[in-house]
Amino acid sequence: MPGPIGSFDTGTAPASGTGSGASYTKALTLLASLFFMWGFITVINNTLLPHLRSVFDLNYTQTTLIESVWFIAYFFASIPSAKLIERVGYQKSLVIGLVIMALGALGMTLAASLPSYGVTLVMLFVIASGITLLQVAANPYVAVVGPPETASSRLNLVQAMNSAGTMLAPLFGAYLILGRSKGGTAEAGVVLTPAERLADAQSVVLPYVLVAVVLVVLAIVIARFPLPAMGQATSRAAKADRKNHSLWKHRNLVFGIPAIFIYLIAEIGVANLFVNFVSQPDIANLTHEQAGKYLTLLWGGMMVGRFAGSAIMQKIPAETVLAAFSIGAFIVMIVTVFATGPAAMWSLILVGLFHSIMFPTIFTLGIKGLGPLTEEGSGLLIMAIAGGALVVVQGKIADTYGLQTSFLLTAACELYILFYALWGAKTTNALPEPAATQPAE
Repeated sequence: MPGPIGSFDTGTAPASGTGSGASYTKALTLLASLFFMWGFITVINNTLLPHLRSVFDLNYTQTTLIESVWFIAYFFASIPSAKLIERVGYQKSLVIGLVIMALGALGMTLAASLPSYGVTLVMLFVIASGITLLQVAANPYVAVVGPPETASSRLNLVQAMNSAGTMLAPLFGAYLILGRSKGGTAEAGVVLTPAERLADAQSVVLPYVLVAVVLVVLAIVIARFPLPAMGQATSRAAKADRKNHSLWKHRNLVFGIPAIFIYLIAEIGVANLFVNFVSQPDIANLTHEQAGKYLTLLWGGMMVGRFAGSAIMQKIPAETVLAAFSIGAFIVMIVTVFATGPAAMWSLILVGLFHSIMFPTIFTLGIKGLGPLTEEGSGLLIMAIAGGALVVVQGKIADTYGLQTSFLLTAACELYILFYALWGAKTTNALPEPAATQPAE
């Protein structure tokens, strides 16, 4: 574990002489709960989408547009989030992010009571904006609090808690949303009456009220917790240093931004279309409720992969591990496209294991060697999460050429990740980390 920490800046090592190892461990444990919650809430969408497809009688393009709106929030909210953190501080920003998410969750109950496709889109944008604020702060924090050579291992370890949330969310959604709705328990192809659609829309009220309550409780805990402060003096020094350097001279960042963008297209496309895919008669012929439970295995594979990846990267370079996992992901996606029956379903489930390390590993490789530019580089990488919005492209391919064929897009994404691991991730013009300073009182 890294040593004691009293303050941090996204471009610095931990300050010495302040804080304690115990308080650092408690802080990371609390942050891990944030990773869990935003993973949980994000993956509720995977059961929510087939539900809304049934309620509003949507085609695949309209269904994936819901998720596109979610990820567009990352593009628009990343820079304002960084400005807010600079203005009010790290801890208050976390609390604000959680409150924004809670308000959006409560807004989903309004969308259900109307019911309204448009209000649903707006409220999902609000929730995603709150998650963006958490992401902009928490990912760089975990990446820079310890030695740079173990940054990927450290972030993979904490991201495993994110995967724990993503693993449990499908069970939660399958039971409280799909399992309590006519569309979720009906056989494929059944057409709902208007009264059944209205009743199904109401089934999202209880899950989102529960989520809102948990978010408010977590916001109160974080508001009262003595988290390490961000050092203003360090930030000012880094700001002066930044004027002498350019982000665009760092190959690992320049190719890392599209790597995050493209990876999100792959991950979100698989997760969002999983339930509809395995429900097809020639694949597994399941109800949406049953398929939602199998989705848990996909996210469970991501959790296992991150724990395993964290250990592997203690001995093997992160880029080597990333290359191996991208090859595995490409192979199983090709099987998904050309196989039928259980083989196609299980190959799609298996891609979760290979996707597991991709986001945290690309992120830490992308900011490696940025020195005083780490803050800006991190912001651009978080903004690239907006790539998930292009899942609507896969929806369009599914409508035009078939759902199974649309996963060729995912396979193509895996090839770019392989390119990044083999060449794009190599650092150029690496900068030394600035000296740490005590936090300003």
